[in-house]
Amino acid sequence: MNTTITPKTVTSGRGVERLITGQATQDGAGVKLTRVLTNDLQHRLDPFLMLDAFGTDNPGDYIGGFPDHPHRGFETVTYMIAGRMRHRDSAGHEGLLTNGGVQWMTAGRGVIHSEMPEQENGRMEGFQLWLNLAAQDKMQPAWYRDIPTGEIPELNVPGVTARVIAGSSHGVTGAMLRARTEPLLLDIHLDAGAVFEQPLPETHNAFVYVYRGALKIIDRVVDTQRMAILANPPASDGVVLRALDAPTRALLIAGRPLREPIMQYGPFVMNTREQLLQAVHDYQSGRLAA
Repeated sequence: MNTTITPKTVTSGRGVERLITGQATQDGAGVKLTRVLTNDLQHRLDPFLMLDAFGTDNPGDYIGGFPDHPHRGFETVTYMIAGRMRHRDSAGHEGLLTNGGVQWMTAGRGVIHSEMPEQENGRMEGFQLWLNLAAQDKMQPAWYRDIPTGEIPELNVPGVTARVIAGSSHGVTGAMLRARTEPLLLDIHLDAGAVFEQPLPETHNAFVYVYRGALKIIDRVVDTQRMAILANPPASDGVVLRALDAPTRALLIAGRPLREPIMQYGPFVMNTREQLLQAVHDYQSGRLAA
């Protein structure tokens, strides 16, 4: 879906509070990835808990995939740039994530799932974002949606295409909406020198992750594989992204903070220690996904 629009003007743009370099790590059965949003940033970037980036042409870096593992208390958003990944879970959901597609899973009270490659060679590249659930929503039933690439709305401004995965941009409503956290998730493709302006509520936390090329935000350059945490100055009304001298691709992510306690133990994210202990007990006793 493509929409050509006239962009709104941001009058008081946010600047860069700080730049983050992700941490190389492994997860699942040895999948190599970069953890961009780490635990120490969870309160600053509330309601977002984690952002992982993965991208490799070496099958040995991804072939093990992510065998069965549990979650409780949050949502996972997986966005595939290249490759094929099969999802199966204890709620009976199954789907194949392919180029340009998204899988949105609400773990809620509990789910056990696997994410396994359906390729033995070639490039696999994408992202997984963890989005927190409000305390009153953490024990809701598990839910899952496959969003093929053709169901993700796109908008066009001169020199820019933006894929609206969640939220809305310049009147274009994305594939997903969430009332409490109001997440905005855009995959923005800019020609060299192109400019994109995105309005943002001043209370929302926001960050940009550049995965091709480089951007300038006011006076700060954000290079490839860097995350820029955007400042939250009073009366700010958005952000202005300017590509430098090469085509650039970046994720712009923003959301309304929950301002609730965050207690995490691995794949469980709750509000209290007692709730975490209950999650572990439920998993060990086979009742997590019951």
